[in-house]
Amino acid sequence: MFVLYLLLGVYLAAINIYAFLLVRSCRKAERELGKKTGNGRLLVAGLLGGAVAAYAAMFALKYKTDELLPMTMLPLLAVMNGLLLFALVRGAMLAFA
Repeated sequence: MFVLYLLLGVYLAAINIYAFLLVRSCRKAERELGKKTGNGRLLVAGLLGGAVAAYAAMFALKYKTDELLPMTMLPLLAVMNGLLLFALVRGAMLAFA
């Protein structure tokens, strides 16, 4: 049981770090190269569990986007990720109780 929680924690830490670094690289490419990058990878990273870090990185790094989709979907994905995590942990506790 402990190993599953450990693996889940490592996965969530890795995907959140990836999402933060993805926002940073998009910001750097936009600032230095002057080209806009797509937000598809950012939304996929948020869907996989990195929505909290991606949304926080947008504010921390002052990442500006003209599109409304990432600014509305990332908080919704963060809530969905939290509910899924709660359901996984609660279900595992009930299964082993």
